[in-house]
Amino acid sequence: MSKQQKEDKQVKTVASRRKFLTGAAAATTGAAIAGFPMISKAQGVTSMRWQSTWPSKDIFHEYALDFAKRVNDMTGGELKIDVLPAGAVVPAFGLLEAVSKGTLDGGHGVLGYHYGKQNALALWNSGPAFGMDANMLLSWHKYGGGQELLAKLYASIGITTVQSFLYGPMATQPLGWFKKPITKSSDFKGLKFRTNGLAIDLFTAMGAAVNALPGGEIVPAMDRGLLDGAEFNNATSDRLLGFPDVSKVCMLQSYHQSAETFEIMFNKPKYDALPAKIKTIITGAVEASSADMSWKAIDRYSKDYIELQTKDKVKFYKTPDALLQEQLKLWEDILNKKSGENALFKEIVASQKAFAERAVKWDQDTNISRRMAMNYYFGAKQAPAKKG
Repeated sequence: MSKQQKEDKQVKTVASRRKFLTGAAAATTGAAIAGFPMISKAQGVTSMRWQSTWPSKDIFHEYALDFAKRVNDMTGGELKIDVLPAGAVVPAFGLLEAVSKGTLDGGHGVLGYHYGKQNALALWNSGPAFGMDANMLLSWHKYGGGQELLAKLYASIGITTVQSFLYGPMATQPLGWFKKPITKSSDFKGLKFRTNGLAIDLFTAMGAAVNALPGGEIVPAMDRGLLDGAEFNNATSDRLLGFPDVSKVCMLQSYHQSAETFEIMFNKPKYDALPAKIKTIITGAVEASSADMSWKAIDRYSKDYIELQTKDKVKFYKTPDALLQEQLKLWEDILNKKSGENALFKEIVASQKAFAERAVKWDQDTNISRRMAMNYYFGAKQAPAKKG
């Protein structure tokens, strides 16, 4: 064998060994992969820019952030929602238009803030709701035809590019914050007062001079004397927004907003472009966030209710029953008037009323009042009778 032939044989041997080792390594890697779960990498991330109708310090903006985080986590980062506070892109009352036009990909607010575009939209956030609480209103919305009526209502004003989800049952809202306790309906005559939605019509009928302002503008207006009184929503929001700095009197209970919910909005073309599995996750996230928000509200509102009294020295008063009765009467007049002017308004009222008639009766007949138990465990204990 020549010297050249020996060298050629050695090269072939080395090449064969390399081929064998490469094949062995590949086989080992394949075995390892077969023994462990496959890690899937997202092909791409869909990012969405949202805005809420709330100041960043309000717990309502926190609820918006909670929803976004839940979606981001549940989709494994395939959908990333970033939520800006009110005014970052558009004013609070401009959210619906911005989402419908695609200026924003989505948003978090309440239907009552669209009152100026179609007052029937505020039937989801204003009034006594025929005795329903906010969770019952959500039940009507999902199972009683409310969702279809909302879509019909939006279409009637040319809003066809918004995908709306309602969630987050709110507690009954206070009558408001004032310079002195409200004892009768006539105390509202000439009062410069802030509210929103169809509550504007209610307090106007009570004699107030109403100004609809977004949440972040209320306390500054009260501080400058532009308002004599105002309502916003709850112990935590009101405390964070600074109401105790401008008033020490808060009236609890009212029918002007006793069953309000939040609205989550997507720009519909952008929502429709999402994969089916992401849409399913969003629906689940809405319902999960609705429950979590209601639980967080109980925890936070009850704590701030105590601190408003102990630290901020706020005095709380119950709204007199006579004033509440007056609200019911005036609300009935408002419903009748607007139903006569707006066929869709009338249709929504009829649907809510029919659902409430059976739902509220079931609730009142079935669920026990908690007041007796509360008084038993936490009420003032009577001193034992003296023995004669």
